[in-house]
Amino acid sequence: MPVVVATVRTKPGELETALDVFRSHAPAVHEEDGCLLYAVHAGEDRVVVVENWADGAALDAHSRGAALAGIAAGVSGLLAAPMDVAVLDAVPMGDPGKSTL
Repeated sequence: MPVVVATVRTKPGELETALDVFRSHAPAVHEEDGCLLYAVHAGEDRVVVVENWADGAALDAHSRGAALAGIAAGVSGLLAAPMDVAVLDAVPMGDPGKSTL
């Protein structure tokens, strides 16, 4: 099950605008087939999204979908740096209930 961690660094004063973009598209992402988790987090100058998808096909469909295209278009003018998107595989260790999504 692929895990995605995407970091969007915003220009000064643009964090709330970026969060509004995510708020408007998150419900559609949650409805996508294979979406197990799509959780948005905010810091002082960034939005970090943690995603978990049922499989690579679901992630591929999300990557080509309207919701992600809307997010990318909505935040494009708000970025202080290019988006950093990492697609990761879980590495279980320690307590199995606490070490993977």
